[in-house]
Amino acid sequence: QVQLVESGGGLVQAGGSLRLSCAASLRTFSYYTMAWFRQHPGKEREFVAAISWSGGGGTTYYTDSVKGRFTISRDDAKNTVYLQINSLNPEDPAVYYCAAKYFGRATISSDYNYWGQGTPVTVSS
Repeated sequence: QVQLVESGGGLVQAGGSLRLSCAASLRTFSYYTMAWFRQHPGKEREFVAAISWSGGGGTTYYTDSVKGRFTISRDDAKNTVYLQINSLNPEDPAVYYCAAKYFGRATISSDYNYWGQGTPVTVSS
């Protein structure tokens, strides 16, 4: 059974940084496009960032609101994808979800095959 396990969420000061990790039990991890989505209370899940499968060049893409502040990366040897969050702003606290899609490129949640359980990011005042 495929599992995606996020970690690294927690309480962070406004303007601060943290790194989220997602470990995937995918046998062919390098063939998957990996993404991060987030969900605010009462709202739909929204796309944050994705990194294409390694054969596709590992291209990264981001939603406009996080460009220049977030960085997605992957380590195929560890079956892990990361999301570095810098300069946390008031829109960033949410539950962050890791997702996997076999090949291809997508920013729509319904296009992804596997999901993690989510990790919360909250901001301290």
